Amino acid sequence: MDRSSSDADATRSRRATITDVAQLAGVSRSAVSRVFNAQGGISAATEERIRDAARKLHWTPSATAIALRSARSRTVGLVLNRPGVAEDGDPELPSGMFTGLEKVLARHDFGLLLHIATSVEHEEQTYRRLAEARRVDGVVLLESRVGDTRFELVRRLGLPAVLLGTPWVDDPISYIGHGPRGAGMREVAEHLLELGHRSIAAVSGPEDYVESSHRDRILREVLAAGGAGLVAHRPGPYTPVTAAERTRAILAQHPEITAIVYATDEMAIAGMATLREHGLRIPEDVSVVGYNGTDIGAWYSPALTTVRRDVSQRGRAAARALLGLMGVTVEASDEEVVDPELVIRASTAPPREAATATATAG
Repeated sequence: MDRSSSDADATRSRRATITDVAQLAGVSRSAVSRVFNAQGGISAATEERIRDAARKLHWTPSATAIALRSARSRTVGLVLNRPGVAEDGDPELPSGMFTGLEKVLARHDFGLLLHIATSVEHEEQTYRRLAEARRVDGVVLLESRVGDTRFELVRRLGLPAVLLGTPWVDDPISYIGHGPRGAGMREVAEHLLELGHRSIAAVSGPEDYVESSHRDRILREVLAAGGAGLVAHRPGPYTPVTAAERTRAILAQHPEITAIVYATDEMAIAGMATLREHGLRIPEDVSVVGYNGTDIGAWYSPALTTVRRDVSQRGRAAARALLGLMGVTVEASDEEVVDPELVIRASTAPPREAATATATAG
């Protein structure tokens, strides 16, 4: 048995201390303290040796003591604004993004505090409360809006912040973009045009959301260039209920529709159920496209054509950027944020007219 194993076994019979961790790792107590206080100045190899020693000894630092010494809460805040969700509703949560954030934050002994807001005012009040109570050391902002006032607000509150999205105007806020403007939507439009669709509708996100407006504009431009138009455009909150309502309205006003593009995969699935309620087949009568590339879309029947983007990767990038702004030494990463890509599955096909013409010609 090696010495480190025997030392670890002996220490397990009593509660381990920071001194035990330092001895097992072969470093000073201050080195252990620097690692668990995220103060930097420790090589990656030494940090890993210290953390490995702490794991072997089942030792964890006191969160309260760390917070008092460092004047940190060791918590990052995130306020998810879902105006279309009632207080007792179930908001659509970007779980992949949470996973990415948590993976990086946890490595540096930070936690994630989530709040759900139902209006812009509610969201801004939440930032004020978090700052006044010193509940968080920084915040991740989501879904940039036209006329967004949050950037200036967090600066006034002294909260380091990173935006997951693209600012509506040139602003010094740090941000992790979603790729080229309207990323993935050009490919969606080209795909539908190649299939022969000319009567296309969109059920999109809120009109004042920057990414949503970028996607809508690209969709319109590419369809127009291909000799087609967006016959119906119904924006609204990112909820399945909204998708079902907007789909019913489109079918009532535009029965000629042969394809519908939805803002999220969950909205697309709600739309598909609504289409079936009206006796329509997918994709024989109406093709459907989603966005985000969530796992559920691949298992739905028919499998959902969608735009896949790695939200977990963006979460990791946002966490690294925010920790850096907060003065935490973060491991270097050569991970590049990958642009969204179209994933073609079974929910899209040529429209009835084009399919009939092809069969006749054959």
